[in-house]
Parts: sequence; C-alpha cells; structure tokens
Amino acid sequence: MKFTAKKTAIAAFVASQLFAYPTIALAQDAEEDEAKEVELILVTGSFVRRSENFDSPSPLAVVDSQAIDAIGAKNIGDITQTLTINTGAENTPDAFTQNATAGTSNINLRGLGVASTLVLLNNKRQVVNSQPNNGGVNFVDTSSLVPMIAIGRMEVVKDGASALYGSDAVAGVVNFITKKNYEGASVSLDYQDGAHGNNKEYVVQGLWGAVGDDSSVMAALSYTNRSPLFTGDRRLSRPQDDTSSLGNPGSFFIGGTPIIDPGCSNFGGSPILLAPAGVGPGGTDVGFCGFDFGSTYSFVPDETRVNAYFRSTYSVSDEIEWISEISYARNRAERGGSPSFPILTLPTVPADHPDNFFGFPVQFFGRELGTGQPGDPARTESDTFRFSTMLQGELDDGFWEVSYTAARNDFYFTVRDTLAQQFQNALRGFGGVNCDPVTGTPGVGGCEYFNPFSTSYVTPNSQTVIDSFIARQEIDSESNLEVVEGFISTELFEMDGGAAGVAFGAQYRYQDLKQDYDDLSNQDRFAFVIGNADVSGKQDVVALFGEIAMPVTDDLDIQIALRYEDYGGTTGDTVDPKLAVSYRASDQLSLRGSISTSFRAPSIFQRDGGATSLNQMVDPLTGAAAFAAARATGNEELVPEESTAYNLGFSLEPVDDLSVELDYWSFEFENLIIQESFQAILNANPQDTTRVIRAGDPLNGPLLQVNTTYVNASSLETSGLDLVTSYKMETDVGTFTPSVSATYIMAYDLVDPQAGDVEGAGLRNFNNIGTSSPELRFNLGLNWKTEGYSANIFARYISAYDDDQNLLDATNAALGFREVDAHTTFDAQFNVDLGRLMDTEANYVLTIGGINITDQDPPQVFTNAGFDSKVHDPRGRQIYARLAMQF
Repeated sequence: MKFTAKKTAIAAFVASQLFAYPTIALAQDAEEDEAKEVELILVTGSFVRRSENFDSPSPLAVVDSQAIDAIGAKNIGDITQTLTINTGAENTPDAFTQNATAGTSNINLRGLGVASTLVLLNNKRQVVNSQPNNGGVNFVDTSSLVPMIAIGRMEVVKDGASALYGSDAVAGVVNFITKKNYEGASVSLDYQDGAHGNNKEYVVQGLWGAVGDDSSVMAALSYTNRSPLFTGDRRLSRPQDDTSSLGNPGSFFIGGTPIIDPGCSNFGGSPILLAPAGVGPGGTDVGFCGFDFGSTYSFVPDETRVNAYFRSTYSVSDEIEWISEISYARNRAERGGSPSFPILTLPTVPADHPDNFFGFPVQFFGRELGTGQPGDPARTESDTFRFSTMLQGELDDGFWEVSYTAARNDFYFTVRDTLAQQFQNALRGFGGVNCDPVTGTPGVGGCEYFNPFSTSYVTPNSQTVIDSFIARQEIDSESNLEVVEGFISTELFEMDGGAAGVAFGAQYRYQDLKQDYDDLSNQDRFAFVIGNADVSGKQDVVALFGEIAMPVTDDLDIQIALRYEDYGGTTGDTVDPKLAVSYRASDQLSLRGSISTSFRAPSIFQRDGGATSLNQMVDPLTGAAAFAAARATGNEELVPEESTAYNLGFSLEPVDDLSVELDYWSFEFENLIIQESFQAILNANPQDTTRVIRAGDPLNGPLLQVNTTYVNASSLETSGLDLVTSYKMETDVGTFTPSVSATYIMAYDLVDPQAGDVEGAGLRNFNNIGTSSPELRFNLGLNWKTEGYSANIFARYISAYDDDQNLLDATNAALGFREVDAHTTFDAQFNVDLGRLMDTEANYVLTIGGINITDQDPPQVFTNAGFDSKVHDPRGRQIYARLAMQF
C-alpha cells in the first residue's frame, strides 16, 4: 500500500480521532435521558442523520423538483448542462465526439472526467454504461436512471467524497433522490419544437402512489421521442472543417504521389491541389479530391426512450422497514453519419481494370460511396435494469441499514463499413455476392469489377458488387454491478452542541465488463473501424468505512470520515480520510472547510479493453485536418490515481431572505489515468512509424491511424470559486427572487505525457488530455410568483476561451490561438395554475417556455461540426409547452 506523505498524515490524524472517541464514550454517562424530538434526515455526504437546518461542512448543492421544472428540463442531461460546476460532459447534442454512445448523457464535475463523479440513486450506486466513450471511459448514463417525474431532488457534494463513498467519488457525488410517500396520481405532457430542421421532442410521463398504514408503493413511467437535428439543417461549420481527403470521386497514389480523379469537380468533389495544375500523368492534378461530409451527420440523434421505476416500502415492525426499488430503461438511438467510411488500406487498382485510364496499377485513396449519396446511420440500443432492496431499522439512539443492489447494462452498437480484402477482390474483378475468387474469372459471370473512378457516376456500380464488400460492425457489450452494504449509525455521547454520532459499515462490490465484437472485427477485417479483440474483465472490491459527526459546541461541528478499500491484485488497497469543519460565527455567518483524499482504480476497460474511434486530427506535416482512426489498447501496468481535495467557504445572510454562499475549491491529482492524446502523439513525432500509420509513404503519406494506450499522467491541479446567492422580495404584485450561481476556474494545470506542462484554464485543451475549460460560467435568474401565476427568466453566460486547435495566424504561431467567443443565452418560462384559477379538485398547471429564446448560434470553432460540443449546445431556440395534471 503506497501513500504520499500528505495522504498518510491526514489518514493518521483522522484515524486517531475516529477510533478514539468511542473509547471515551464508553466511560461517559448520558446526562440527558430524554432528547428533544427533532426531525432528522440523511443528507448526501454523511451516514449520520442531521436536523433539517444543519449546515453541512461540505459544499452541498440541492436542486429540487420545482427548480428542475423551472429550467424546462426534459431529461437529466438538461439539468446537468445548466450547472456551472459541470464542464466537459458529453450529452446528446453531439455530432462527432460520441461515435458509439449516442443517446447517453453523463456528468463531469470540475472537468475532471466523466468517470470521476459518483452517481447515486437514493444513495445507491448505478451500473456504468458498458460501451465506453471515445476516451475509453465507462460512465454512468444519467439518461437511464429514472423518469424525471419521479425525482424529488438532486443533491451534489462538490468536494471529494471517496472517504465516504469510495472510488469514483473523486470530483464529488451527485445523488438523485426520488419522491417518498407519494399519494395520488400525476401525468405530464411535454412538447418541444426546435427552430432548426425537424428537431422535435415529445415526453409523456405518469406517476402513481399509494400510502397505507404499514406500506407504500410508487410507480413512474415515461416515454420520450426525439427527432433528429442534422448538421445539414443548421450548418455551423465551414466546408473545409468537414472536408475529408478521402472521397468518391477520390484520388490515386502513383508511388508516393496522390493524383486527383479527373472527374472530381464534375461530380461534386473539391480538388485539393498539392502542386501546380496539370503536372501529373496525362495532365492530371496532384492532390486529393475533397469530400464534404458535413451535411449528413446529426447533432441530435433520432431517439426513443422508455424509463420505468417502481418503489415499495413495508413496515416489518415498528422499528424495521423493508424498501425495494426496480428500474428499467430502454434507449434506442440512430445517429446520422457519412455515406460510407474512408478506406484506409490503400487498395490497388490493377492495370487490367477496365476503367483504369492510367494503364498501370494505382492505389485507391477514397471511399466506396461519397458525393451525392445519403448518410448511413450508426445505431445504438441500450437496456439498463436495476434492483435494490434494503432493510432499515431504528435504534434507541440511531439506525442501521443492510442493502443489496444489482444492476446491468446491455449495450448494442452497429455501424456499416467496408471489408478490406473483399474490396480489394472487387477491384481485381472478383466482386459480387455470387463470385468465388478462387475459381472465378475476373469480370465474368457472377464476378464483377468495382469501379472506383468517377466514371461510376455515369455507369453506376451494381448493388451486387457493393453488397459483396460491405458488412456491419457489431459490438455487444454487457456490464454488471452487485453491491452488498451494511452500516450502523448511533449516538456516542453528549457534547455542548448535542449528541455526537458515529457510523461504521462495510461494503462488497463486484463489477464486470464484457464486449463481444463480431467475428469480422475480431479479425481486423474492416477498412476504417478496423476491429478489435473481445474484452472481458472483472473487479472485486472490499471496503470498510467509518464516520464521526461531532457538534462540539452550538456553533462548531466537525466531521471525520475514513474508508479502506481493497481491490486486490496489482491495484492494491488504499485508505482515504476526510476532515470537514463547520463554524457558525454568528446568526448571519457560517464558515466551512474540508480536506480529503481520493483514490480511483483503473477501470476494467482501461486495464483489459481496447477500442478504435474516429476523430478529427491535424497533421503537423501538412497543417490540414484529417478524419482518422485512433486505436487504444489497455495497459495492465496502470496504477491507481490519487487526489487531495480542499474546500473553504462561507454562508452569509446579512438581511432576511438574502443568502450568499462562496466556496474556494482545489483538487490535486497524481497518476491521473487518461487515454493518450492522439493529437499530442502526432505533434510530438508525426513520423513515428510505430504509432502513426500513414498511407503510401510511411513517413510522409496521408494520415490514417494513431495508436494510443492508457497511461498515468503526472498530475492535474485545478482550483476555483463557486458563488451562489439569492434574495427573496415580497411586493404588492408578487414575490420576486433574483439569483446568481457562478463558477470561476482559477487554475487547470496539467502535465500531459506528450504535451508537457499546460496551463489549461481558459483553453479548449484540444491538444492535451484536458477538457474545454472556459474560466467563468454564471447563471442569472429572476423568479416571480403570485397567486395562480409564476414566471422565471435565466441569463446563462460562458466566457471566451482560446482554441488551441487553431492558430490566429497559421504562418505565425507567436500570435497565439483563435478565441472561442463568449456566449450568452436566455431562457424564459411562464406558468398558469389552471386548477387554482378554476377552483378544481385536481391540479392543472400549464407551462410555456423557451430555451435560448434569442436563437443564439454557438461560438464558431474551426473543427468538425463548427462548435465545441463539450461546452455549447447547437440546437438553437427550443420552444416548449407542458401540461401537468395531479389528481
């Protein structure tokens, strides 16, 4: 077991405090036999119950169901996108950076990674998505949790929480808490219409609950239908940003020289000249036939989703309650793509090919289908099942809980691609589904030639020959989670501020991951997506944890937590402590501070997996953008990443109904696990033949593929400020509540294995392992409420940041990078309580609202799709209406 000196010191102090106080308690008699009846609740970030007005020593954000309705959220991704503490999340408005995870959404607190935030549902873990993102990270898909109508509130612990919850709580915890003891029935109907294309969204939800003398049940169901928004419906990019050097019409290599198909311009291609016109053989042009693929992809996939949730409680006795939950999510998404992928194998067109006008062998550099052809979509199917059951019992001075949670995600992904050898056969005249390359004759009978030249636009290739060399890559993935946990929380002794509480518990966690690739992928038979070996791995984790909460005085509270986790094998074990203090300096001012360490083990995929993804890269040899493959393989030598988190803050109420909360936060990471940056590898050595694969000339040919792996980066340090304030004003025309929430990133400093030291705050971080980090994000809100009516408006601001993919002047790097402009959007909503106005027994609330009501374009970035999908939303204005009925 290895620790830094800082981590060891914190752990030693916390351990001495945590295990010393129970000994004192045994020798201390209770001074009060009857305690005052106080409503106690369990707050995220503690296993000890506290009073409802307790000031948490950790920064805690709570978003209740009313706040969720106020932003017009249709799904959980809509909520997290508005949080200023969330940056770099990957949600559905994303055309090019979610190749195989369309239809999912996730959370990225502090920009520390989509797997560094622990996502809980009613304090229990959820299984990760079995299909990783482009970075090779498996994350919790928040779209697959529960219907929105069942969520009572969302609680966010904004400092490290591994000492309480274990691995994955590095950046914090987001706990979705469902409604409890709900009685009655509710139905909501949502319709949303976008200003661009045919992008519409329908959401139908229902909630029913009943409460008896010793039991309760609640069931929720939702159905979502979202129509796509294609890049062609709202073209935000320049043609050159979405232009591939591999098209159809294409180009042909003669030796190491690419020659443009003479019919390139006539049939929709864009000649990219690398030499003066007409210097190639027979007066041809040297270069590539560019293909603009930017109109057939989709910002928003075509998606349907069904979410179901059931909860029951039963009082076994006056002291024991049995709670069970079942949830299911079924997501289906179709993401638009190009007509066909580039063929990266550089196949040879023989001299005797009937359409080869060169008269000698050439190598084809292009794709089977290109200009004028419809896009071919990729499809995802995700099914998530979760079951959780627990017994909770009351003690004289506390409570206990034993629980079991099992969850599973099945994810299926399929996409069409070209089979490399079969395509080569077709160029040699052995194409066609009825052709035997061993016994057949080129171009005779069932054997056909595929014509890769532009003359195919005049005399098209037969569908039979095309069908002979295409197939669908299929990835069938499965991830499982099982958690057995038990803990006891009780009072120890009285202190000046009340009873000190302690909690002790243990947890066993099992996870596995399997990815079954089709047989063709296992053999690397595809010309672009290539393929991959099957993936299989598992983890067993045993954990012990403890917490003590001490109200030292009426004004001073101290929380101490300690957790031990053992992963076994080469990953090993760890001890992670947390110390948090809250001090009420006056009735108006309270101070808080915390320090903790965290531990995140290498995931199963990072150690045992591997994947090929498609990404835009900039080739340093030419300065041009290329769409190429990044192939990552697992690394068994990875060590766990460790971090230390600090938080200092205060809450101030200078006058009645005015609250101000300010927090300084800091995270220091060591051995951060990341997938190497393909762009950084390119920049460091664009002619490294072991890691950079090129067509034709291995040193100077067009870029095809970059090989990466997962490594422990040296460090990442980030810090900043959070501000939350609101003021409630009563007037004759209603109650007005202005509010502000803001996050300012002071530092985002990282050490990249290839890019070196990077000051990433205010940078897009395209060339390194980080994520886009605009320094300032804030939301200004104004809510108005009076009898029967309410309204709110939000102004959302994201500051400008530098785009390290694009220089301000390509000929002079000293001038720096282009800037991604600052961006401000406005959301508005108006609500009418029809039931109250018409004095009906049932409640009817009609809501009309808009997101980005001024239809602001996202700031332009010279990249695929034309915007930064990690920060901005491409959909433009969204107008919605909702009718909510409660019976």
